[in-house]
Parts: sequence; C-alpha cells; structure tokens
Amino acid sequence: MSNYDYVEMRFPASAEYVGLVRLTLSGILNRIGASYDDIEDSKIAVSEAVTNAVKHAYQDKVKGDVLVGYVIFEDKVEVIVSDSGQSFDYEKAKAELGPYEEDENVDFIREGGLGLFLIESLMDEVNIKKDAGVTISMTKYIAGEQVQPDGERLNRL
Repeated sequence: MSNYDYVEMRFPASAEYVGLVRLTLSGILNRIGASYDDIEDSKIAVSEAVTNAVKHAYQDKVKGDVLVGYVIFEDKVEVIVSDSGQSFDYEKAKAELGPYEEDENVDFIREGGLGLFLIESLMDEVNIKKDAGVTISMTKYIAGEQVQPDGERLNRL
C-alpha cells in the first residue's frame, strides 16, 4: 500500500463552503511545496467540482452532503469530490474510478461554466464515477526543483 495522508471534509451541499474547500486545498498544497500556479489551478478545478456538486447533486427540497477527500502523497495531491455524501475507503474508491468519457458528463457542462473541460485542463489526472452520485478524482503532481542529500539538483516532473 502506498504511503499517504488522508484528510476528509463533509459539509452540507451549500455554496458557502466552497471557500473553505479552497483554503484547505491551498494549505495542503503549500505544505508539500506546490508552486503558486499549481495551487491556483488546483483551487479553480476543485471549486468547479464542488460547485457542480452543490448545484446539481440534490433536488431543490432534498438536503445532502458533499464529501471532499484530500489524499496527500510526497509528490502529488489527489482530491476526490463526491456528492453522495458518504464516507469511502480511499483504496476501494480509487479502484472504482475510471477515465471520463466526454459523452457521459453532460451534468458538468452547465450554464456559465466549462465544468469538466476546465477541470481536465487544470489538473494532471481526472477520473470519474457515476452511480448513486458523481465522484470525481483530480490529481495535481508537484513539479519543482529539489536538492538531493548530496547537494545535487534533482528535477522532478
């Protein structure tokens, strides 16, 4: 099993929580050394996914939760947004996610937004699962120059 940290947030499907998701992601990416551009791109992509879940997941009178999981590796962060609101086992959820097919994601093409196309352009990997709800996984690899223990530069991604 891979070595990672996992942080999970569950909140009511309400737009007022999008900022909290962005702040949390910014803090996590900053902690592992992501560049300003990678942080900003990731915040836009994750905001798009959370906003989509808030707007489209639940019918007007039905209240529901959105779940955001942050999976923190040494060289990348994966963010999983699920509008089923149920906690999930990361390893199991990861196994069930697959590449999205453009013709099956019309929910993400909404008025005034580019939805999934924007997410795909800003993130390094995007996977999706549609069942009782929509679960989308977005990965941002941490690019940058690191110094090896011997002082030599090591260029990653």
